[in-house]
Amino acid sequence: MQQDLIATPRQLRTVVGASLIGTMIEWFDFFIYGVASALIFNRLFFPSFEPLVGTLLAFSTYALGFLARPLGGVVFGHFGDRIGRKTLLMISLIMMGASTAAIGLLPTYQQIGLWAPVLLIILRLLQGFAVGGEWGGAVLIVAEIAPARQRGFWTCWPQVGAPAGNLLAAGVFALSTFALSDEQFVAWGWRIPFLLSVLLVAVGWWLRRAVSESPAFRAEAAHGVADFPAAEVIRHKRRALLTGAGLRFGENIAYYVATTFSITYLTEIRGGDRSEALYAVLIGAALECLTMPFFAALSDRYGRKIVYGAGAIFAAIWFFLFFQMLDGGDRTVIIIAVAMAMVAHGAMYGPQAAFIAELFPTRLRYSGASLAYQATSILAGSLAPLIALSLYRWSGGSQAVAIYVVASCLLTAIATCFAKESRGVDLRTIE
Repeated sequence: MQQDLIATPRQLRTVVGASLIGTMIEWFDFFIYGVASALIFNRLFFPSFEPLVGTLLAFSTYALGFLARPLGGVVFGHFGDRIGRKTLLMISLIMMGASTAAIGLLPTYQQIGLWAPVLLIILRLLQGFAVGGEWGGAVLIVAEIAPARQRGFWTCWPQVGAPAGNLLAAGVFALSTFALSDEQFVAWGWRIPFLLSVLLVAVGWWLRRAVSESPAFRAEAAHGVADFPAAEVIRHKRRALLTGAGLRFGENIAYYVATTFSITYLTEIRGGDRSEALYAVLIGAALECLTMPFFAALSDRYGRKIVYGAGAIFAAIWFFLFFQMLDGGDRTVIIIAVAMAMVAHGAMYGPQAAFIAELFPTRLRYSGASLAYQATSILAGSLAPLIALSLYRWSGGSQAVAIYVVASCLLTAIATCFAKESRGVDLRTIE
């Protein structure tokens, strides 16, 4: 019976809490690199280039983390579908924390020359590999024990870890810039968020120890596991993979333009105050954390397609206005621009975990969901700040950047139309 695979309310809360905190820590580690790329890495690791070119190079190393994410998804997904979700979650947490703390200890270009950006790239690749395995495990261990009628709501909480991690990252950097002079921040203050990772990972490890393995996985594993889950997904679940990729495309681009490129746009291009840009992202991330469960619950009631599609359309409309609002220079308008862009993203990101998990059968779910989620990041989130900055430099204005984001969101809206409605489906029946 499906009821046998569903946890008690207390078990469900434990799993959801541990997944949320662990995911928030891993995304904090991943996002502080993006904030640092927008604020400081051009000066520390690429100082021989003019500022915007140095920022382009910093964003290039930032993108490398995304290139490693599909590989992490394949490797972690393979073992997650064969030996279980929990063990792989613990490994990804430690790997992410170690690589992030190591970035905080890196010598700069001035100290060791070319080896500084080389080591930065290696550690960024390790970050990407670790986060590539995190998402699938954190989401699925919740999806496979949550009641089917509330799966959207419960699986959104690991998703909340992403904007919460971004909120924490922007908050720590904002506090550093407030408390330190620019000279202190450049000399050593930027290292604090990276080194803080050690403490946060210890907390995440302690919380995740209490999490039990997914009952759905145990039941499926009793009948045998796939030899090469990722290969089976590619051979037999191509439509599900393409659907998941389409759902991710516009959502991913909109998010990284709103949270990463906007900081560069406001500081390097518009000449605005660094703390003002960080405050806008802070408020936007906080608002997204609050609204995501609402959108996820709506998807349980009215369906994944209608909520997700509405979020994609709203994001497309909003980005027509986004850069005009940033250009105005008014602090309140800038905050509204970033905050509403992130709320539109939350309307997609809230139901997304359940929507993608419901595309794949249990024995292939870790591999399939991870591939659909992470592979898109190469063409979407990894390149979004780089493409946005290149489009601005090429066109001399923000209109081309807006068209880029709008077009990506419309593609996601189209993908949503072709997706099957999966609200409330019994995960055991998916083949």
